[in-house]
Amino acid sequence: MRKQCHPFLRGEKGEGKYRHGFSSAEMETLNGICETVLPPICIGEKEGQPSKPVQAFFTASGSQTPIPDEIAELIVQRALIESLILVRLLLLILSTRIGTLLLCGCLCLGEKWPYINTFSSMSLSKREKVLQKWFKHKFFTPIRLAFIILKVACLYVFFARADEDGENPAWKAIGYETDKDKNPSQGPNEKPLQAGIIETMLETDSTLVHNLAQKGLKVTNSGHNLYKINCDVAIVGSGCGGGVAAAVLATSGQKVVVIEKGNYFTANDYSGLEGPSRKQLYESGGILPTVDGKVMILAGSVVGGGSAVNWSACINTPKPVLKEWAENQKLQLFGSSEYLAAMDTVSKRIGVTENCVEEGFQNQVLRKGCQKLGLEINAVPRNSSEKHYCGSCGYGCQQWDKKGTDSTWLVDAVNHGAVILTGCKAERFILVDNKSGSKRKKKCLGVMAKSLNNNIRMKLQIEAKVTISACGALLTPPLLITSGLKNPNIGRNLHLHPVLMAWGYFPDSNSEFRGKSYEGGIITSVHKVVSKDSSLRAIIETPQLGPASFASLSPWESGLDTKNRMVRYSRTAHMITVVRDRGSGKVKVEGRIRYNLHALDRENLKAGLRQSLRILVAAGAVEVGTHRSDGQRIKCEGISKEELEEFLDTVSAAEGAMKQVEDWMIYTSAHQMGSCRLGISEKEGAVDENGETWEAEGLYVCDASVLPSAIGVNPMITVQSTAFCLSKRLAESLRGEQSGV
Repeated sequence: MRKQCHPFLRGEKGEGKYRHGFSSAEMETLNGICETVLPPICIGEKEGQPSKPVQAFFTASGSQTPIPDEIAELIVQRALIESLILVRLLLLILSTRIGTLLLCGCLCLGEKWPYINTFSSMSLSKREKVLQKWFKHKFFTPIRLAFIILKVACLYVFFARADEDGENPAWKAIGYETDKDKNPSQGPNEKPLQAGIIETMLETDSTLVHNLAQKGLKVTNSGHNLYKINCDVAIVGSGCGGGVAAAVLATSGQKVVVIEKGNYFTANDYSGLEGPSRKQLYESGGILPTVDGKVMILAGSVVGGGSAVNWSACINTPKPVLKEWAENQKLQLFGSSEYLAAMDTVSKRIGVTENCVEEGFQNQVLRKGCQKLGLEINAVPRNSSEKHYCGSCGYGCQQWDKKGTDSTWLVDAVNHGAVILTGCKAERFILVDNKSGSKRKKKCLGVMAKSLNNNIRMKLQIEAKVTISACGALLTPPLLITSGLKNPNIGRNLHLHPVLMAWGYFPDSNSEFRGKSYEGGIITSVHKVVSKDSSLRAIIETPQLGPASFASLSPWESGLDTKNRMVRYSRTAHMITVVRDRGSGKVKVEGRIRYNLHALDRENLKAGLRQSLRILVAAGAVEVGTHRSDGQRIKCEGISKEELEEFLDTVSAAEGAMKQVEDWMIYTSAHQMGSCRLGISEKEGAVDENGETWEAEGLYVCDASVLPSAIGVNPMITVQSTAFCLSKRLAESLRGEQSGV
């Protein structure tokens, strides 16, 4: 049995009631596609008798109950509305003979009446050829995108699902184990934020009022299903921005209320299960694509925000970036000793250490490959102990070792009287006409919020002297726009640090590298890819990829190839190339993200990909490749330098699936910033140098969205240091007002 964890983070029995609303005809087609993506395969005895788990895995099918229903549920819950319509239309078309003939051509023809088969009636081999054809089809790209959505959903559900005991039969076959029998965390039994947390998902209207009052808040029932709550500072979001701001302002004597959409979990709650964890700890359940499907985005949505689920990397803001922001953007903060001191303060508070006692499999590979090529490789500081060997921090650190805001800054805030409302979503800021004579036409009086608990009917009107939006670069702009702000910089200049991956396979027979791909610290080493003039082009690190993420992001060439890839999962090392993007995007409406790469970004990504492949080959991989849709790869045994360079010449940063190209790539992003950037004027930024919005007095932004541009490295230290400076200035301003200065 799995150790006790939070009910939200456990596996499920499945086969419950489904609300997807797909018709029987749509489900019949979906079953056929699922079986094609992951078909039952009879394996011979060419390389000896495979183990029973491997045999069972190869005979398993993506169409077995209840997987297609769970896929339909996932698509209905997570897909953009146009993607959902596209997928359902495709399923309907393929459920008819005429539609199948249009999309599948002669492959659907049979020898007997009525001579034309529907998709699900076609042979498995012919269905596979249809998918292969459409994955390369470069003219009707929306149809290709629909097939890709179904492929990604099928593989994600198959490998992410876990039963009540936290088991998935496929995991043994691919060499994946979770720490279900791990000893309980060494952390405290009492939750560190217990004194200040109100988990609205566990409350009723009456208990909510009682608990708010118990925590020192004045609450009045003003009728019309509305509770009014009075405080000094209201903060929306509890991550790297909101958590720091809450601590600084609460310790300065302000009564702070933090509103957090996500739930509160501690080390003893975490399960390490990919599916339930991504569903609960990430925005949109960890499935958040850009509108064109080109970039898959990860963003934390839990108490602690991204700091609760990130990969622990603590890299200071690069000096060239600070110089650019101070000189080009004329933002004095980033050229000041105040900011440098803030980075030191932040690093000390979150317990940053410089070294790693034992590296995991992927980082061993990265380090060895760089050493063999004579390349510089640096240790990555982390907000954990030097002995921290946790490969599942992206699902919450079960060892109580990583120090996110939920175990540092928010603890400071709660210890100074702050109250944190979880499961509570901000709807809009309360703006009124400003009669104080200020240049700002509006004044912010607080925020309207609603619990996500259906048992709580009352809305919350949180009234505050100062209100801070700290819900991240993806959610702060839509919230400001919904509230009535119109500065054109709001929601623009969104940077994503786009990522492409390269992989290398190291069989178990290679004993030089210990462990498995999912074990050990996620990021403990970094290689910097520099140009001839020594300017930084990209960084190469290693990712956390659970089986579901691995399968859904890998190219699909055939059902057999996918299963062969998966049985090599535990010894496949991935390298991620991260670039400081010049291109940018926009997010004006929640969940609708648009993004464009700059030509220079493509060149830098290409340079990083090629360098990653060289590193993997040098480390001793028997096969390496990229995630390009055609399965781009090369066997390495006996390969000459010339042959390798010839292969590398074919490697590039391909377009997305909606572009009219045969071969495409899915990009990923775990860093979002810049969508409400600081500026010295309304034309330059969405907020001023203190983080205050240009249009509304008393409304501030304090999260990654205020950063002037991309950084090019993991942003946690930069975001927290910026938040520390902005909130400290605000605290001093409020103290001045209270003392009459």
